[in-house]
Amino acid sequence: MISETKSSGEPAPLPRPVQPPERSHPATLREVAEAAGVSTATVSLVVNRKKGARIAEETRQRVKDAIRALGYRPNAMAKNLVSGTSRFIGLVADGVATTPFAGQIIHGAQDEAWKHGYALLIANTEGNTELEQDAIAMMLEYKVRGILYSTWFHRATSIPESLREAEFVLVNCFSEEPGTRAVVPDEEQGGRSATDILVGHGHRRIAFINATIPAPAKDGRLKGYRDALAAAGIPFDPELVLEAYPDQEGGYRATAGLLARGATAVYCYNDRMAMGLYDGLRERGLSIPDDLAVVGFDNQEVIAAHLRPPLSTVSLPHYELGAAGVRILLGIDEAPAEAPTRIHCPPVERTSVRAQAHA
Repeated sequence: MISETKSSGEPAPLPRPVQPPERSHPATLREVAEAAGVSTATVSLVVNRKKGARIAEETRQRVKDAIRALGYRPNAMAKNLVSGTSRFIGLVADGVATTPFAGQIIHGAQDEAWKHGYALLIANTEGNTELEQDAIAMMLEYKVRGILYSTWFHRATSIPESLREAEFVLVNCFSEEPGTRAVVPDEEQGGRSATDILVGHGHRRIAFINATIPAPAKDGRLKGYRDALAAAGIPFDPELVLEAYPDQEGGYRATAGLLARGATAVYCYNDRMAMGLYDGLRERGLSIPDDLAVVGFDNQEVIAAHLRPPLSTVSLPHYELGAAGVRILLGIDEAPAEAPTRIHCPPVERTSVRAQAHA
């Protein structure tokens, strides 16, 4: 018989149960979702005990089992807030952080949030749907005061289902869904302001190089151009409206067609297009603004302020879009339910426009 005592007569220690290896990081919401075979949004709803959430009991139990097995711990701060909300505001963007001039949306939202005692939680998804879902779920877990949902260019968007679990405001985008709060640039006013710069310097034969890509900016900036001409008593000539791809190469390729129309001035859909036009005019020995006055749109500082001559343009109000989104979310500013809130696009005059000698 094998004795369980040492030769000294002391009892031998019982063998310890084998412990699973320690995790290198705390369990995440996504790992719980993968273990339970559900979405991160579903895990978030179970963890936060969201009332009215339509989750089957069997699914709910799978999530709970996965939470126990992985040792997942929901954020204690968010779970214990008596008010049910935190001092965080979320911002989910599809590319704002990597777009130089559009990054001002984050800057504006952050400054406005701090002003009212909130911090900004930022997720840049690069258009990845799965990452977007995870980001929104994380923000719901932190019980954010609300979420700003932003796109890097002005367009219509679909509202992610999980976004509906919080108060939200669309920034630089909009939805056709009634009652959705949104804040966007005033493209029509911007188009009027760009054209008004040229009208104000005595030009009457004013061309417009528009984009080929369908977008609210394409329609709005064209309407603003036509409205400014009408207000100045200048007949609209469809021959003076060209279309080109909205980049430097597009502006360059439009040069010949523009010159064939005998315009004295041109308003370009964006600054990149104007930059290409500069190249095309220079190759032909023409100067700006003596031979042709040029106005852009965007006020992309790395382009507009550094062209020779510096480009007159209209600024996209990205900073104010972010700030206005926060004010609307917090109820400081009212937002019409029937249409997006439109933010003024300020004109920026530089030296690419000069008064026409014979107006």
